[in-house]
Amino acid sequence: MDLKTATAIRRLRLVSAPEAISFLLLLVCSVLKRTTDFNAVPVMGAVHGGLFVLYVIFWADAWNRAKWSLKTAALYFVLSVLPAGGFVAERRLRREAEDAVIATRAPKEGVVGA
Repeated sequence: MDLKTATAIRRLRLVSAPEAISFLLLLVCSVLKRTTDFNAVPVMGAVHGGLFVLYVIFWADAWNRAKWSLKTAALYFVLSVLPAGGFVAERRLRREAEDAVIATRAPKEGVVGA
């Protein structure tokens, strides 16, 4: 994996968890809006919208650079629209990046079958 691909995956990973948190907070704010006088939906909607747009931009860049299959790219997109899917995406992307580092280092260190 080259540096630009690793950077694209890292950016997507770093925005995944905040996007998931903002989605969950937006859901909480929606419930509070209907049950109390508290209305933070406009603010949380804007925050979540911005993070979601970043996620989609970084997702498209990572898909292009990492040459993911359509199935893998679709999985990461579907995870972005599920309330806690960003946490799953972050964990999978971190594992993918770690596996790439191991695969890159193995030939240099003389490890066979890694």
